[in-house]
Amino acid sequence: MIEAEVHLSLHNFLRSQAGFPSWPHHLTMARLVARALRLGRSALIQVGAVCGYQGRYRTSFVASALMWHGPVIIVAQEAVQQLLLRVEIPRLQQWLPANKSIRTGDAWPGAEFQGLLLTSPEAWLTGQFAGGDRFPQGIPTIIDGVDDLEDWVRDQLTQDIQPDDWDQLMLACPNQAEAIREARIELTHELFQHPANPYQCYLISQPEIEILSRLYSALESLEALPEPWKNFWQQFQTLNENLSPSSSPPLFWATIAHRQGLFSLHYAPMELGEILSPIWQRQPVVLIGSAIEPETEAPLFRQRLGLDDLTCLKFSSESQAEAIQLYVPYKLPLPNTPEFQAEFIHKVRTLVCLSATAPGLTAVLVGDVPLKAQVATILASEFGSRVQVEKTCLDENGILISGWEFWREHQRVLPAPHLLIIATLPLPSLENPLVAGRVALYKRSHQDWFRLYLLPAALNELQRAIAPVRESQGIVALLDSRVVNRSYGAQVLAALSPLARINYLDPSLFSNTDEENSA
Repeated sequence: MIEAEVHLSLHNFLRSQAGFPSWPHHLTMARLVARALRLGRSALIQVGAVCGYQGRYRTSFVASALMWHGPVIIVAQEAVQQLLLRVEIPRLQQWLPANKSIRTGDAWPGAEFQGLLLTSPEAWLTGQFAGGDRFPQGIPTIIDGVDDLEDWVRDQLTQDIQPDDWDQLMLACPNQAEAIREARIELTHELFQHPANPYQCYLISQPEIEILSRLYSALESLEALPEPWKNFWQQFQTLNENLSPSSSPPLFWATIAHRQGLFSLHYAPMELGEILSPIWQRQPVVLIGSAIEPETEAPLFRQRLGLDDLTCLKFSSESQAEAIQLYVPYKLPLPNTPEFQAEFIHKVRTLVCLSATAPGLTAVLVGDVPLKAQVATILASEFGSRVQVEKTCLDENGILISGWEFWREHQRVLPAPHLLIIATLPLPSLENPLVAGRVALYKRSHQDWFRLYLLPAALNELQRAIAPVRESQGIVALLDSRVVNRSYGAQVLAALSPLARINYLDPSLFSNTDEENSA
């Protein structure tokens, strides 16, 4: 049986590799992936935030894919593909009783191919949405890094009307050129009335809906329209339909380039479950993520993505070797109060000064864009070029000021910080149209949008953000007093476990950490 073969071969491989990164669940995960391949039954595996950050688990599923006698697809980001091709696969091929052909590409090589194909999430999703035989049905598929799967899907399904598309529309409908030009002017005027936000994008409002409706009523038949406009109109019509509270219209928003005086229109499906559900039926899939949800069954994630019948497994990460020291001050003002900004900056400066003599990176995560700039200016005036804003080239004892998105994308190439200062919980901002639109849908259905959407998203982001600090056994300073003043604070602390709470900070804590790491 493939499970026993994979277990024995991987066990012997791991024993032969002196200094191979330790992870206690290699054999369990390899058996589960092999079982999914044999039975054709889908599975969802959460490997834990630290293991997801380090990527140790990939040895397990690659071993199963190489030893499986049939074809397999691995869907992974380009950087992960390169790691598999240059490190994991060659290392395993030297030891495992397998001689499988390996390819990379945006489509299945052909009916005769029985090997292993590595492809990107973008290519795989494009093929699934397009239909056809780009990726034949029935081929077992392993998808790595599914914490970001929802974003990948929405990016693929988002359609745009760019500034140049207006010119194409006037060429296609010359008799309505004046009406098109007038509508564009009116939309520009309306959109630029919106107050500025960090995302420079806004949900389509009622006056803008009316302008677009008048434009389409003046146009010729849909068949004469360029493809982007035809698709946009077909979706736009749903905004004017009488929808039930449980229905889900597409999400329409605009992005603005203030300096150029231009705007773009976008739409994307609000809910993905119905769209994705048929895709999961075409082949068995093994979905691998780091810290998707606290529950093993990941019910919210599965509901959003239309995942019904599958095996779920979550590996625990209770090892004290992964414990962080967590500092959460009790008396800071709440983030939504006027007093917070000054107190936060004072606390950050104090923390940086305390750790200034300790070698290693200090990282400050600030989601608020103006506050991030202000913190950077104040720290740079005292610590000079050690302070960098969203840069990867840093001094040995550098101070990095970063937003959440930059940290998520670059934390694997940055040194693990000995001190990570977090301004506030990474709750999705309601100023973001995608967030606001989804919250509105929860409200229409009379559901708890905070506990079903915002809080789970924040916990996932938080666990992934602090993973490098676990590796360095450093200190996390979470300067959001809602953790101790709100009922959901217990869930935040549970998500951050294992941890050791500290109530105050002094320089000895940093020197102790450095001595322990060097010991």
